[in-house]
Amino acid sequence: MTSPVAIQFAPADAAALATHEGRIALLTGPEVRGALARRLSRLTRGALDRALASPAFARLKPGEALELAFPAGLAAQALQLVRLDGKPDVATARKAGAAIGAKLTEAPALVLAAGAPRPAEVAFGLALRAYRFVERKSDRGKGMGAVTMMVTDPEAVAAAAGPMAAVAEGVFFTRDLVSEPANILTTTDFAARLAAMQELGLEVEILEEADLERLGMRTLLAVGMGSESPSKVVVMTWKGGAEGPPLALVGKGVCFDTGGISIKPAAGMEDMTMDMGGAAVVAGVMRTLALRKSKAHVVGLVGLVENMPSGRAQRPGDIVMSMKGDTVEVTNTDAEGRLVLADVLWYAQERFKPSGIIDLATLTGAVIIALGHENTGVFSNHDGFCDEFLKAARAEGEGAWRLPLGEAYNAKMNSDLADMRNSTGARDAGAITAACFLQRFVKPEVPWIHLDIAGTALVKAETAFAPKGATGWGVRAINRLIADREG
Repeated sequence: MTSPVAIQFAPADAAALATHEGRIALLTGPEVRGALARRLSRLTRGALDRALASPAFARLKPGEALELAFPAGLAAQALQLVRLDGKPDVATARKAGAAIGAKLTEAPALVLAAGAPRPAEVAFGLALRAYRFVERKSDRGKGMGAVTMMVTDPEAVAAAAGPMAAVAEGVFFTRDLVSEPANILTTTDFAARLAAMQELGLEVEILEEADLERLGMRTLLAVGMGSESPSKVVVMTWKGGAEGPPLALVGKGVCFDTGGISIKPAAGMEDMTMDMGGAAVVAGVMRTLALRKSKAHVVGLVGLVENMPSGRAQRPGDIVMSMKGDTVEVTNTDAEGRLVLADVLWYAQERFKPSGIIDLATLTGAVIIALGHENTGVFSNHDGFCDEFLKAARAEGEGAWRLPLGEAYNAKMNSDLADMRNSTGARDAGAITAACFLQRFVKPEVPWIHLDIAGTALVKAETAFAPKGATGWGVRAINRLIADREG
């Protein structure tokens, strides 16, 4: 997998500035302050002072940067001036780090953060943004150079940054999974990558098609009938010592979605390699929990299928029975993710009796129409649980917006021929009716959150903490929710 850039924390060393041949980043306000900045001022013969006094620097918002290429008096390729004034909040400190991470090259980098506020958060932002998926390029390059952060108390900063480094690795694992093409990340390969996390202390169990048939997961199996790739459910368990029932995370893992017999248009279908984004987030969270040795009890379940058209594929009009025992009229084979989740949701409740469930899925295009790519659609049957998650998402800067549920929406899913249909066939409230379908497979007493990440899992332009492509949205927010519960 793609590994986060190596960051070393070291004490300030002004003597190292003149001869460093890579990049140098200085966290600074509009004035030259501190021994490292004063040393840079002398080495650059006042160029640093002029840059900080310039209108260009004055226009920078906190967390943004100005760059001086091949500055006189230094061996460095570039001197990056990152504005970080006063007492920044967590988001601004991370944004400052991301500004550095976005510019990293193969050359080593020095980050001058001695005396700067929130250095561990700066390091986290840097790590999140310094991501490139080059696994499938013939020329992968040498990767990014190591980063040395000069800080006031290296041991304390390293201790604070440790858990964040685990989160960054979980985010990268999710991004890698979403970025992989479907001819490589098959259902079998996906399951093998999850099984490999047993070496981190996770318990991993793979349910094969015979197991799923025995359990009655026929809505899930129906989705994968047209594919040569076998359908699977992978169960990952982290027992951190907490007593009581686990929190359950459930992810949609459609490794490629053609739409099945209700085939999608050709334009843009190549993006459907990301339709396993929900399962990828669950995997990233579980990896994070293991790496940071969380005290929580969490189970992650992912349904892995491929939705392909063939002589064996399910047809529009088919009626299938779920593990719950309810029947579903399949009016649209492209509304397949909810069929996968229905059985996995029910299985999670029957087997684990969870304290709560969060499911994640790239479920509907309708949520993109409603919220664009800035916010994930959030649906819940429990106000307290939902508020807890939204608080965690805000703390991590991951956009999330609650949308309604209700009986009028739910009634739209009724079928004349079966207990329900999997799609209304209408354009109105598509994300909501999809959530209502899922709610039918959640026991009323179980706190439940559905996250429709269709707009946030993969984006066409870079964001504050990720280049364009896979974002890893949700790993940070869910980890924060779990960490807040640990106390």
